[in-house]
Amino acid sequence: MTREHRLSLLKTLPGLLISAFFLWYTFRGFKASDFRNIHLEAPAWIAGIVCFSVAGYTVRCYRSWRMLRSVKARFKDCARVFLTSLAANNILPLRIGDVMRIFTYAGDLNATPSIILSTVILEKLLDVFTLAILFSITMHFGKSVSPKLQMATEAGIAVSTVGLLVLVFGARTLEPTLKRLFARTKNEKFAKVEHWVLLALDCIRQNGVLGTLWLVVCSFVAWGFEGLLYVSAAKLVGLQTDAVGPWQAVAQANLSFLIPSSPGGIGPFEAACKDALVRHGASMASGGIFGLLIHAWLLVSITAVGGGMFLVHRLHLARRKPLLEEIETLPVGLP
Repeated sequence: MTREHRLSLLKTLPGLLISAFFLWYTFRGFKASDFRNIHLEAPAWIAGIVCFSVAGYTVRCYRSWRMLRSVKARFKDCARVFLTSLAANNILPLRIGDVMRIFTYAGDLNATPSIILSTVILEKLLDVFTLAILFSITMHFGKSVSPKLQMATEAGIAVSTVGLLVLVFGARTLEPTLKRLFARTKNEKFAKVEHWVLLALDCIRQNGVLGTLWLVVCSFVAWGFEGLLYVSAAKLVGLQTDAVGPWQAVAQANLSFLIPSSPGGIGPFEAACKDALVRHGASMASGGIFGLLIHAWLLVSITAVGGGMFLVHRLHLARRKPLLEEIETLPVGLP
């Protein structure tokens, strides 16, 4: 094993420990009977789970394509790259899927890595903005939340809002300012950073104000479908919670991905989902098990679809280069 491989393993260890802690914290005191008591009360809702899963990720693929319309990327390529990156994030450490999306698959989308980087940044800001607003609304309908959690939510809304406003309305203003700032330095690395930042700002600027507002709408629609997915899953297993519980679980569980952990966010996701549902009337056991089941569905379905699209694309191009070998070629930092 090379030194680089050993360092990579060491980097993943803290995330694994964090996931292990959250899993222990979530399921401590559970009995085997708690798991055996789970059964399907309304199997017809399986159709809702499947339909809303497809609808939600189709909208997210559309949003990804919409960001890249300036480079005339095809929708099917954007969908493949987006879902492949999600699948890789679910099974590989250090969010390798996002890195692959930026460096490995930029050419497939007729774009440069800097353009893909700008879309990834904008995508994360949109998701945090949408989920933080959803959480700030739903938390007022359940049991009181801690002031620290409220403060964190408000901070998330503030940061994502400022980030969106700066990227959308300030891109044109920031460009000459950044050029003057970078011109004062003669460092070669700063010159590369300047090149990347300016290309990213140019890409974001091309979306325009109306285009970015449409992306915000798409984000709310996508997470709305995800909320209906959670509602369907709650109906399927007969989860005892109020109407708002699944919606707060959507926001809280997905915001938990901001906590560093193992691939797929295992541990923090279950803990956040359980906490949200308990605040809306669910028992500790049913809330924790529901979080585990919904997370298992998302991990398996997204990884299967994204991995399947990756394999089909590979077979279509008759390329046999192993995925792990491809990952080893990724740069450590921005070139």
